[in-house]
Amino acid sequence: MDLYEHQARQLFEEHGIVVPKAEVTDAPKEARLIARRLGGRVVVKAQVKTGGRGKAGGVKIAADPAAAELTARQILGMDIKGHTVGKVMLAQPVEIEDEFYVSYVLDRAAGRFLAIVSAEGGMDIEEVAATRPEAVARIPVDPAEGVTSATAARIAEAAGLPPQTVDVLVRLWEVLVREDALLVEVNPLVRTRDGRIMALDGKVTLDDNARFRQARWGAEDSAHDDPLEAAAAAKGLNYVKLDGEVGIIGNGAGLVMSTLDVVAGCGARPANFLDIGGGASAQIMSDGLSVILSDPAVKSVFVNVFGGITACDAVANGIVRALDTVRLTKPLVVRLDGNNAARGRAILDDRAHPLVEQATTMDGAANRAARLATTA
Repeated sequence: MDLYEHQARQLFEEHGIVVPKAEVTDAPKEARLIARRLGGRVVVKAQVKTGGRGKAGGVKIAADPAAAELTARQILGMDIKGHTVGKVMLAQPVEIEDEFYVSYVLDRAAGRFLAIVSAEGGMDIEEVAATRPEAVARIPVDPAEGVTSATAARIAEAAGLPPQTVDVLVRLWEVLVREDALLVEVNPLVRTRDGRIMALDGKVTLDDNARFRQARWGAEDSAHDDPLEAAAAAKGLNYVKLDGEVGIIGNGAGLVMSTLDVVAGCGARPANFLDIGGGASAQIMSDGLSVILSDPAVKSVFVNVFGGITACDAVANGIVRALDTVRLTKPLVVRLDGNNAARGRAILDDRAHPLVEQATTMDGAANRAARLATTA
């Protein structure tokens, strides 16, 4: 569960990390009043759960309260990478001397956390990491040991951060542990001209398995979440909206991730991640298809299933029953392999839906789905 920036800031404040004074609103007229309370000149920042806000025009300086109202009016309602801006945060600007990048992220493969730190923070940190990887330090963190003052000092030294950042590194680790986070990121963490260390931005991702302990964050601004993701969540589907034109349904996260890569390799872009897991009942298939077909960007759908515990004939029966309840408006390419694959293919052949076709290989199915999407 990703938090909005203002929610991440609240966590930082609760753990003793200094942040600029700020307030949040969804009304341009209130933005004028907030700017007046904050001293006049403010930074107006779109509150969306995605990066790249600055380059998209979602972060602007307003010179006075009147400009703050105008800027808030311009930013509210913006679309930033598929996220509609429903709130803005107005923050006091600070005089920056240096910018740093700091994050802790779960390294699932290694069974530990990773501190990723750089003395060159800011909007171009991705370019720094790509062109000069030596400027970004990656230090493993043993979750049993955590980040003590001594560990934080080593992390700061490895990245070339000043000693004043050690305390913040320790406190950010406390945020990660105590708030059940999988990612805690500050970009930029700054040293101001008067020598203070402040977090100017924040990104926090909480572990979904700990929602029962973090219930205070779940309900805010659900109206501004992606509507397809909200609809999928209401149906209990593991769905993530992407920016492409090929809808993806698969069983198992690994298979779905591989499917995304194969589709991309065929010259098309995946429109979503949808893992139906071990179940492929008619209801699950119907729900999945209805969500994917609701996306106007989708031009074709690729169902990629490897039968194991759930046999391919059960999947095929689920698709057939789903076709009786969902009006299929886009071509559907199905690849079934594994347990009872031949029987599953026969079931789909008997149904003979004009928009459903089958392929025997993953590459062949992905290529066909990509071609249908890009020539539609």
